[in-house]
Amino acid sequence: NIFTQQPSYFSDLDETLPTVFQVFNNILHKCGLQCEGASTEPQKLEEKVTVTAGNMPLQELKDIVLYLCDTCTTLWAFLDVFPLACETFQKHEFCYRLASFYELAIPELESAIKKRHYEDNSVFADLWRRISHSRKKMIEAFHILINQVCLQPILE
Repeated sequence: NIFTQQPSYFSDLDETLPTVFQVFNNILHKCGLQCEGASTEPQKLEEKVTVTAGNMPLQELKDIVLYLCDTCTTLWAFLDVFPLACETFQKHEFCYRLASFYELAIPELESAIKKRHYEDNSVFADLWRRISHSRKKMIEAFHILINQVCLQPILE
């Protein structure tokens, strides 16, 4: 394991996690949603959010779902292969942030995918498969975190 050979990588991971949160915040922002405490910058008064997941162009919705799917799969794979990283994730309140993101983004994206009219039904099928996969990987990542941070210490 590279983290064993180079313990300073844990500090790199520590510095990288805010970028993961920014990914979640960017997705929420593009969907016209705000996460509690998500932004460190105040919203401009004249900045009106008019685009939502339900009314954005189809290509933008596809891009967001693909971005989310890639992010969630990567996070899950990393935690699955290297569960010792869970301690670092927990230091950043990752479980809370992931749950908040899930609660805001997933129902909104699922609703937008279901309500949209498609010329090609395979586009709907692909989007639905990818959002379902994203949901599953978020839940699996959450389970890994809970298992490593909360349950394993009790069992040991």
